[in-house]
Amino acid sequence: MKISDIENIELKYLSIEDYQELKDVMISAYQSMPEAYWHEKHIRALINKFPEGQVVIKINGHLAGSALSIIVDYDHFTDNHTYKEITADYTFNSHDRNGDILYGIDVFIKPEYRGLRLGRRLYDYRKELCEKLNLRGITFGGRIPNYHKYSDKLSPKEYIQKVKNKEIHDPVLNFQISNDFHPSKVLKGYLEGDEASNEYAVLLKWDNIYYEKPSKKAATKKKVVRIGLIQWQMRPYKNMDELMQQAEFFIDAVSGYRSDFALFPEFFNAPLMAENNHLSEPDAIRELAKYTDSIIEKLSEFSISYNINIISGSMPEVRDGILYNVGYLCKRDGNVERYEKIHVTPDEVKIWGMQGGNEFKVFDTDCGKIGILICYDAEFPELCRLLAEEGMDILFVPFLTDTQNGYSRVRHCAQARAIENECYVVIAGSVGNLPNVHNMDIQFAQSMVFTPCDFAFPTNGIKAEATPNTEMILIADVDIDLLRELNQFGSVRNLKDRRRDLFELRKKII
Repeated sequence: MKISDIENIELKYLSIEDYQELKDVMISAYQSMPEAYWHEKHIRALINKFPEGQVVIKINGHLAGSALSIIVDYDHFTDNHTYKEITADYTFNSHDRNGDILYGIDVFIKPEYRGLRLGRRLYDYRKELCEKLNLRGITFGGRIPNYHKYSDKLSPKEYIQKVKNKEIHDPVLNFQISNDFHPSKVLKGYLEGDEASNEYAVLLKWDNIYYEKPSKKAATKKKVVRIGLIQWQMRPYKNMDELMQQAEFFIDAVSGYRSDFALFPEFFNAPLMAENNHLSEPDAIRELAKYTDSIIEKLSEFSISYNINIISGSMPEVRDGILYNVGYLCKRDGNVERYEKIHVTPDEVKIWGMQGGNEFKVFDTDCGKIGILICYDAEFPELCRLLAEEGMDILFVPFLTDTQNGYSRVRHCAQARAIENECYVVIAGSVGNLPNVHNMDIQFAQSMVFTPCDFAFPTNGIKAEATPNTEMILIADVDIDLLRELNQFGSVRNLKDRRRDLFELRKKII
């Protein structure tokens, strides 16, 4: 049929009145298996058990193709099942409305309508149905009708690999792969009478990236997350109470816009060192560390009262006589978690005698999994990659840089982390001057939110950016679902396409 002859294309639910025409289409579609058509009792059973799983495409009022499916509890089967087993001896009593997998029973297109991408429409419907019903994915056994031509020379596994490499054309398997289904296993003796496939099939799967495991809790993970960045002005403060009053002002502001996170910069409490400027730099920073517990206690109170997750930036902390650069995630549910700066800068070692920490991890929040790396740590791609492998969606980077070239290192490395790890990266720094604090006298910052670079994101990979060197807040929304789509369907897929056969990255246990 020519496209110019098409007046109307409809995707409709299958009705029992369509049966005779459906039978004719099946017989024409399966010419190598003339008896391989469903009887009326089978179609009636499918419609009664799962009407929305049975659809047809009609062109100019004539049935051109169909897709039939059921829902199964896949834990009741193994990956070595047969077609007869999965359909409960063709009764479809295996259909379970409370199951987790949409199982494809059949898809066929009448020969004269092939080449019009009707099969893609049917598969797109299945995917939308799978997402709508919150199922884990779609599974079915795919025939390999050209295999009989190569069975004397190739094993099924070798045949499938050559089809994937485009060395052999298999109309069914090629079509499935082009529709984002991935071969999982070779099934032997899958469909009785399928001589063209030597009764072999390929177990094909499609994962629903939007699937949410049913939870007994009332809470749910947010898909669009609002982030408040605090571009902090360094200025003199009389005491900690005055500094925390300013911090509360910003928390109140971003909370007023219903932000889910408030991000403070690295060493935002540095102005409190002014009262110890008469001491040496190592002694002054250790005096500043005495405020850390009180500041975190106050920030935790704010996180609860303002209903916002607060990332404290960082501050000095002394443990067992060792000086670290650390921060705290103060969750709005009252829990508090700690993170450490892994790579301290040469200046932090030389001036303050600071040492790098050993602990970094992904944090579970009510907005999904996040990572936090302090300033210089963002310049080491291994850390972010390890966090990405643990499922991180948003990386927060509190930083402090004195010069523009120092800022540029953090900024460009942070943007690279967003691209290579398919995540959002949020950076926030301090601006202004502290003439009365040694080693902290000037700051340069431009807080930003970075995204991957693909069609669903800004073309330059920048979601939002603050005015350079100006005290302000920056608020931006990030959509977690877009990351899932990127991971599956992106123009490039940095996480999936890594050559794990050549290299690996692992986290050491210390």
